[in-house]
Amino acid sequence: MSENLRLVADLALILTSAGVVTVIFKLLKQPLVLGYLVAGFLVGPHMHIFPTVADMADVEAWSEIGIIFMMFGVGLEFSFKKLMSVGSKAFITAFVGIIGMMGVGTLLGVIMGWGIMESIFLGGMLSMSSTAIIVKAFEDLNLKGQSFANLTMVVLIIQDIVAVVMMVLISTVAASKNAMPGKEMLMSIVKLVFFLILWFVIGIYVIPTLLRKFKNYINDENLLIISIGLCFGMVILANKVGFSSALGAFVIGSILAETDESERIEHLTESIKNLFSAIFFVSVGMMIDPPVLLKYWKLVLALVLITLIIKAFVSTVAALVAGANLEDSVKSGFTLSQIGEFAFIIASVAVAQRVMPSYIYPVIIASSVITTFTTPYWIKLATPVYNALDSRLSPKTKRALDEYALFGASKEGKKNWRSIIKSTITNVVVYSVLSFATLWILFEKVIPFVRKLPYVEMIPKWGFNTMCAVGSLLLISPFLFGIVRNSPKTHELYRNLVKENRANMLAVIVWTLFRFTIVFYFVFSILVKFFKFTKWVIVLIAIAVIFLVVLSRHNLNRFATLERKFKSNLGDNVN
Repeated sequence: MSENLRLVADLALILTSAGVVTVIFKLLKQPLVLGYLVAGFLVGPHMHIFPTVADMADVEAWSEIGIIFMMFGVGLEFSFKKLMSVGSKAFITAFVGIIGMMGVGTLLGVIMGWGIMESIFLGGMLSMSSTAIIVKAFEDLNLKGQSFANLTMVVLIIQDIVAVVMMVLISTVAASKNAMPGKEMLMSIVKLVFFLILWFVIGIYVIPTLLRKFKNYINDENLLIISIGLCFGMVILANKVGFSSALGAFVIGSILAETDESERIEHLTESIKNLFSAIFFVSVGMMIDPPVLLKYWKLVLALVLITLIIKAFVSTVAALVAGANLEDSVKSGFTLSQIGEFAFIIASVAVAQRVMPSYIYPVIIASSVITTFTTPYWIKLATPVYNALDSRLSPKTKRALDEYALFGASKEGKKNWRSIIKSTITNVVVYSVLSFATLWILFEKVIPFVRKLPYVEMIPKWGFNTMCAVGSLLLISPFLFGIVRNSPKTHELYRNLVKENRANMLAVIVWTLFRFTIVFYFVFSILVKFFKFTKWVIVLIAIAVIFLVVLSRHNLNRFATLERKFKSNLGDNVN
């Protein structure tokens, strides 16, 4: 058989077995994900009852595409607006739960004699719950729309984001020769945040605008091709800067989720996502090795018990810490008590990068399958557990839990500070990233290229440097203006804070000076790059330039246009 036909034969075997087994699982009212895993196990290289695939390398390539489309789909369902609208409760629940389970996993790994990084990644896998399984359980049990269900769904989104970050960190650990690459890991996180902000801001500014402009010329076929092309293009770009394919697919999916065509794109790509997701999960099932499971059955049992009991407890406590009531906390905690699909992806990346032992892959899969089967029953068990706790708690304790909030009562001063931080921190971070990216492109790419153009050498060096400095300042001046700008609403909040307590004046001044210091850094960097005056002369010039930037009405208009376009594309009505 030729190589191409062997690939077709493997795909035929994978899809046919997946189709037959999932029909059986549908009749048994079980999740399709489990059907794919069982199908992969039956046609995998470790079982010889049925025909097996001829070339696992080809299957791994297809499964990699499956991961890309899965992450693209997760991004399409993700919304920054919805995420920011849920408040702090879901964020705190997610992060306390993740940190708690990472601690449990790290302790288990250390007990087993693993290295610290292997143990942390084990904890990360244990902290991941299954979005697909929980959504299916909510539909079957008619729980959608309940307050604990809404809390759980946002927690799952945050878990997905953390999983993406973990995959980036795994690659960092694999590339580092140190056992605990703290500096490399910190730099990877900074690099990740920088590129996520840059990609998202540019993507939201450009892509919705283009789709809206050419809307009359784009039919379903064009939109499907454009969407998949953007997905693969972003995957390549993410790889170029050292990130995983999964991250690139997630980023472009989340950008497209903010466009007017998001639902249409999701509908058009759903079939392709389902196809390649099936191939991925079947390939995961092929990794289940019975001798390995028999050898490590104690570890499988430990992971299952930790997930069902300790994870339920940790997730419940996390929700209580965040300020959820006892009933929602218990129900959310029991709902999150399973190991999700992202654990498969993390395990596959970790094993491929040789960050974790190979046997962890089938062990995680087996543990996930068992906890997935128990999910509907565990959700049902949450109600009697809550009733038992409620009947045993004193009225005083129940009243304290109901009135508890993580940050205490919402005083007007705290509200004002939260509003100021929310309105100004975003501008400072986003416009700083855009300024840095613009200067990097200018200094590293554009200016060296211009220097080599014909006739440029005829321009005096001081003249060329002056033009470059002025051009650089003009390009980033709207961003610098955005860093120090206060909206009328922020000015009013500042006044209220100072009226409330004169001591707040110092904090307002410090925060304002900090923002001006950032602007000064960028202006100073440009002047030092092109001029060789004494440092004090450059400082004075930089201060003068900052005043011009801040007082320029032209910059105000340019900034307002940029911000208005971005908010229009994002659908954000925030002032």
